[in-house]
Amino acid sequence: MDNEWVCITASTGSSQRPVASEDWPGRWDHLRPVLHRPGPMAHEGFTPGTPTEQFLMEQCKVLVVGAGGLGCEILKNLALSGFRDIHVIDMDTVDVSNLNRQFLFRATDVGKSKAETAAEFIMRRVPRCKVTPYFGKIQDKDMAYYAQFNVVICGLDSVEARRWMNATLVQMFDSDSPESLKPLVDGGTEGFRGQARVILPTISSCYECSMEMLTPQTVYPVCTIANTPRLPEHCIEWASTLEWPRAFPEQSLDTDNPEHLQWLFRTASERARRFNIPGVTFSLTQGVVKNIIPAIASTNAVIAAACCNEVFKLATSSGTLLDNYMMYMGNDGVYTHTFEYEKNPNCLVCGQMQLALDVHPMWTLEEWIDRLIADPSISIGKPSLRTPARSLYMQAPRALEEATRPNLAYVLGELLQEGDVVTVTDAALPVSLEIVVHLTESAATAHNKQ
Repeated sequence: MDNEWVCITASTGSSQRPVASEDWPGRWDHLRPVLHRPGPMAHEGFTPGTPTEQFLMEQCKVLVVGAGGLGCEILKNLALSGFRDIHVIDMDTVDVSNLNRQFLFRATDVGKSKAETAAEFIMRRVPRCKVTPYFGKIQDKDMAYYAQFNVVICGLDSVEARRWMNATLVQMFDSDSPESLKPLVDGGTEGFRGQARVILPTISSCYECSMEMLTPQTVYPVCTIANTPRLPEHCIEWASTLEWPRAFPEQSLDTDNPEHLQWLFRTASERARRFNIPGVTFSLTQGVVKNIIPAIASTNAVIAAACCNEVFKLATSSGTLLDNYMMYMGNDGVYTHTFEYEKNPNCLVCGQMQLALDVHPMWTLEEWIDRLIADPSISIGKPSLRTPARSLYMQAPRALEEATRPNLAYVLGELLQEGDVVTVTDAALPVSLEIVVHLTESAATAHNKQ
């Protein structure tokens, strides 16, 4: 991968004036050996000296997305690595369960905005660093907001948020405007495992290219959760996917809202009692609807350090970038593996915008939807499907869901014609997906990409 022109540092001159004490407090003295002389691992485009140092400490603007377990580590690392203009976005508030590993928070902060609390903590401990918080969703901001940053670093526990952020940065890039390229450094952890990656929009593989690597979602057939539940998870899915839209047709389910989760727990518990199904707990309800994964502080520290090293290299060119995916496995000892994840030509975001799929004309619409949900390369949960001529099945609003529900029992040969384009929308998809349908009785699966 050619990273030659990706350096985000300002143009450097020949000035090598000594750095005044007010420009470089002793807190950052450890960076001088790295920035003022080239090391054996330095990128060939690295220009050591004051201009690079000044860009890092005075001009480079970094956005941190997420102020949770990874985000706290990332904010601390960036502040102590010389970055003085940091912005942070997070929509969550501090919970008691966060305090064991999210060290920027205290018991007195419970209920407060994570972004605002973390920013205040960092600025108290590192006075020369300015951290600007935003308490809200990344979707609240437009492209003009994201265009102001030199690099974006994600420490999220949400696949949907990663996909949205990745798609936004890819869509922002204009080949005639190199400054529109906003590198994305992404980190994630799951127990003793984690990964860090560098994404150069349209140049390297993007986040969407690697959706197949994610653990497949557990899929519960609609007919099972609606008619014959057997597991506590079936009851919880019934409450979240079927009962919530019926009870609150004009309100979207917010899995971060404690009142919404309590309603799901009570509703699922009542259904479980009717079918004599034990095991519905509030914790399980959270796990099913939020897809909660375990977090370990030491793993967060390892991955955050790897991510921040890449941000530092992007800002200074003092080292060669990660190319482009690093996996950390601490389950049995310590093992890391680095490789280049290649671009997917069928990527929904940076590749072609249509997929050609073979489907069997005798599959019902419900069977096809279940197959789409099970496809890890698409990774959707509650899709709505329509053609230019009609709505096949719509998840919301309630009236439209009820009107299109009978279509689930029809076979595709009755609903579609050869070459029809089906538009799929889903809360998990960062963009609409267009599927060109090929009706063939030889289709073994629904996902033979052409």
